Amino acid sequence: MVVPGIGASDVWTGRLRRFLSSIGYSVDGWGLGRNDGDVPKLVPRLVERATSLAAEHDVPIRLIGWSLGGYLSREIARERPDLVERVITLGSPIVGGPSYTSFAARYERRGCNLEKIRADMLAREEQPIPVPIFSVYSRADAVVAWRACVDTFENPHVEHREITASHIGLIVAPRALGLIATLLERAVPDASGATSSTGSVLGSQPI
Repeated sequence: MVVPGIGASDVWTGRLRRFLSSIGYSVDGWGLGRNDGDVPKLVPRLVERATSLAAEHDVPIRLIGWSLGGYLSREIARERPDLVERVITLGSPIVGGPSYTSFAARYERRGCNLEKIRADMLAREEQPIPVPIFSVYSRADAVVAWRACVDTFENPHVEHREITASHIGLIVAPRALGLIATLLERAVPDASGATSSTGSVLGSQPI
């Protein structure tokens, strides 16, 4: 499942999803229209969607989240790790939330308390995310500060990958698409802590 960023919908992630479909994956959008950035409302709805997809495919799913969609994907994995095989975040503000993005002023105009959001996010990190996380970021992002994409928390299975791309380039640029394909195939630890390969991307494995 591919989760779009704030202000975006499945239309924005269409190229990424078509690419993944073309190399053999079963791919779904988030199906919730435009991402309005209301995290407390969206997380339970996405957990419900992930539950449905995992049941449909009879396997834990893979989550790819762009920008805020990456933060939402992490929260699905935090709440229901049994549903999620791995998470790939693309330019996602996992540290400090909107405070370190070009959307900070928009949140403040909506009456949001950025300090409270930051504190709430930090409190949630007291519960580690046990599934593998691949955090992709770019210093050329210009929308999300790259340091906010670096996981400095106690999550046990995190890998960071830096790429040169604009914020939207993270979901459309050929080098970004190639990196995402590579990360979908990376060996990940199982419940015992051992690593196992996910097999070929051409194996039509759901994400």
